[in-house]
Amino acid sequence: MESHPSADDTRRRPAIRLAPSAAEDTVIEARGLVKRYGSLIAVDDLSFTVSAGEIFGLLGPNGAGKTTTLEMLEGLRTPDAGDAVVLGQSVVRYARRIKERIGVQLQATALPDKTTVAEAIDLFGAFYTHRRPTGELLTQFGLTEKAEAMTESLSGGQMQRLSIALALVNDPDLVFLDEPTTGLDPQARLNLWDVIERIRAQGKTVILTTHYMEEAERLCDRLAVIDQGRIIALDTPPGLITAHAPGVSIEFETTTPDLVVLQAILGVDGAEVNGDRIILHTTAPERVLARLFDPTGPAPSIRDLRVRQGTLEDVFITLTGRRLRP
Repeated sequence: MESHPSADDTRRRPAIRLAPSAAEDTVIEARGLVKRYGSLIAVDDLSFTVSAGEIFGLLGPNGAGKTTTLEMLEGLRTPDAGDAVVLGQSVVRYARRIKERIGVQLQATALPDKTTVAEAIDLFGAFYTHRRPTGELLTQFGLTEKAEAMTESLSGGQMQRLSIALALVNDPDLVFLDEPTTGLDPQARLNLWDVIERIRAQGKTVILTTHYMEEAERLCDRLAVIDQGRIIALDTPPGLITAHAPGVSIEFETTTPDLVVLQAILGVDGAEVNGDRIILHTTAPERVLARLFDPTGPAPSIRDLRVRQGTLEDVFITLTGRRLRP
């Protein structure tokens, strides 16, 4: 049986999984999913697989088709073409059966007014033939002290933890999280990351959408980058960076910027100006830095120098030509 890293281990470094092999259990197999809204093609022939025990991410801007893709996999929307096998069954033919075995956290959770946290969990649990005890979920998500509090009194982070608790009330094999940390402050976001890592450590499979690069890099074993309804890249986060943003950026300020001279430095692949900063792109940073700091070099007054490895945001810019913003 495959072992999973502890939450502490995952905090130190993200888990890395290669593409699914035939020997692994496939939890989701999307086959040519298409969804149209009039003349708009929201999802355009999407195909991918998700393996048991991994966190699989959909990364893309607003309107890319991430939420629509999740809703088709969850059985909430019917594809106009294609199908998906979820937990061994066609989502088009057996959506009701699949819903018994999945957990879904939507971007917004609507609860009845004047409902306590414990009552909300009881209410959602009543929809399933198999459910987890309310007290167990309150403890797992740090909500025991809020059990009798009205849900409308919760902070953003507490409400998101409750939303995920509701998604796990039926002890699902597969959990869908749609932008689970959007709008949270940094501390609440970090807390939610710990929660998601613990869910995976329990042996569950998680598929999530996100706007946040750091979130995707820390949590996801594999990522599908979606733009205009299509998958434009799919790999592990390190694999995406190696393939699409392999170089290093050297950034600094100088009083004597001369792009022509800087671009001519051996090892510089490209140079640009961003405000008052010079950015050099290179795959040979040691050679470029040695030339920059040569007393007779082309930039004698370098200030605030930073050397940065390629990131997922660089990957996104390379693939789509625009920055990703929430």
